Amino acid sequence: MNKLWVVVTAAGSSRRMGGSNKLLLPIQGRPLLVHTLDYFQRETSVDGMVVSAPAEQVEDYQALVARYALTKVLQVVAGGAERQDSIRLALQALPARPEDAVAIHDGARPCLAPDLLSRLLRALQGAQGSLPMVAVKDTIKRVDAQGMVQQTLLRSELYAAQTPQLFRYQAIVQAHQKAHHQGFLGTDDCSLIEYFGGSIQSVDGDYRNLKVTTPEDLEIVEKYFQAAARV
Repeated sequence: MNKLWVVVTAAGSSRRMGGSNKLLLPIQGRPLLVHTLDYFQRETSVDGMVVSAPAEQVEDYQALVARYALTKVLQVVAGGAERQDSIRLALQALPARPEDAVAIHDGARPCLAPDLLSRLLRALQGAQGSLPMVAVKDTIKRVDAQGMVQQTLLRSELYAAQTPQLFRYQAIVQAHQKAHHQGFLGTDDCSLIEYFGGSIQSVDGDYRNLKVTTPEDLEIVEKYFQAAARV
């Protein structure tokens, strides 16, 4: 049976949170990152994880892993200059076989649906990658550098990409290596597969699976966890 591995990218600078590492901020008494890692810790289909961290906080992340008994975390690796660099380094640290599956997930997305991984794995059977997406709710406009509106995009064709994004290990490693050599910087991991001609299958995402980027996002996620605790 092929295995499922997870890369959790958690090496960002948290600029829009005022400079403090948002992944260490508390939600319901535990750091945000711990909530994210615990989701994969509890998933029986997951065989192991590698976490990327800011170079100066590798030991802090290792301490969290030990404190919260996150036994599926195999290694914490120092991230690179860009998110894409951090993921490439984390992929190299996985003990995966070419045919294994790997999920790449933002550490700042702790609100994941219980059935999401299984749906993504099914979608991966007919493609090189799979990801959750949600329809955009607002009208999207293209503007120039001066803020002048240039075009209103067709909302019915626009979707917001989320994570985790799933791939065959060999396919995503090769895509990252090619992108690195060619100097191509994608906006997410699926964009690398797309750039090199691969196929991506989407599944229904969840608006609660938001990425904590601002203090307002943190408040929303806190409310999600409070509501879940009352159920």
